[in-house]
Parts: sequence; structure tokens; C-alpha cells
Amino acid sequence: MTSSQSMHIPRTRFLLLLLSTIFCFHQLSHCTEFEVGDRAGWAVPPPNDTHIYNQWASHKRFKVADTIRFKYKKDSVMKVNKKDYNECNSTRPEFFSNTGNTIVTLDRSGFFYFISGATGHCDKGQRMIVWVMGQDGSARTSGASNTAVFLSYGLLVIIVAFHSVYLH
Repeated sequence: MTSSQSMHIPRTRFLLLLLSTIFCFHQLSHCTEFEVGDRAGWAVPPPNDTHIYNQWASHKRFKVADTIRFKYKKDSVMKVNKKDYNECNSTRPEFFSNTGNTIVTLDRSGFFYFISGATGHCDKGQRMIVWVMGQDGSARTSGASNTAVFLSYGLLVIIVAFHSVYLH
């Protein structure tokens, strides 16, 4: 085998591994942004429809790395734990925003709890539970997120590609 042929094999292998990595990162970029409440946005629901946000969320399929956008006027959004959600307790938020246009990344599988931070709004139904599916469709709360898995895989592919091209 000539030296040009022997160099061609590692470069081909490197290109295949590089393309595989690009494909994985491309799959990761297919995240969806959901607008909470669709056109109605994030506001106090009508008295006869206090479950509107949970109904909205139950009709969506959220995945790790998707985002949800809250649009609102003179209000706020808080991410809280389950107990604070059930009690409409806004004194210990895990996350708070009052910008009027808040984007939250769903960075893990499991349940996310959101309430309005405006006085009385949560009690009037301005709250929502979002369930984010795991890779197998479950709501696992432990383990790596899709992002971490893809990044780890990408790093592994780059290391193998480097090894096959430069160390052989």
C-alpha cells in the first residue's frame, strides 16, 4: 500500500466520525419553543377556567432542552417546588422573572412548577405544571440530560477521530 493510500484511510475514518458528530449536534438543535397560553399569554385566567395552563401544558410533549416562553404585562413568573406550587407560596422561588418576556429552558426530565408572583394571581389559577419526558418517554428526574449525553458523545467521537488520524 502506498503512503498516500494509507493516509486516505484515516482521513476517511476521521470524516465519517466528524459527520456523525455533526449529525448528533444537529439533532440536539431540534428543540422546540412553546409559548405559554399560546396567544392569550401568561395572565390571570377567567374565573370559570382556572385550569387553563395545566390543560395547555397537558396537550404538549415537552423534551429536555425545549424552551417555554412566558409573555405577560405587569406580572411575573416563578419556578417553584411542588409544595410551594400547591400552596401558591411565592416567598422561595427557584427562579424569578418580571421582564414581560421570559424564556425558561427545560434542562432536565421530570416536573417543573410555575406560578405567578403577583399577589393573588396563583390562587386565581395562574399556575402551571410542566412534565418533561425523558429519552424513553418517562419523567425520570435522575441521570444526564439529553444535552449532556450528546455533548459527551460528541467529545468521545472527537477523541476517537483524533486518535485514529494522528496516532496511527
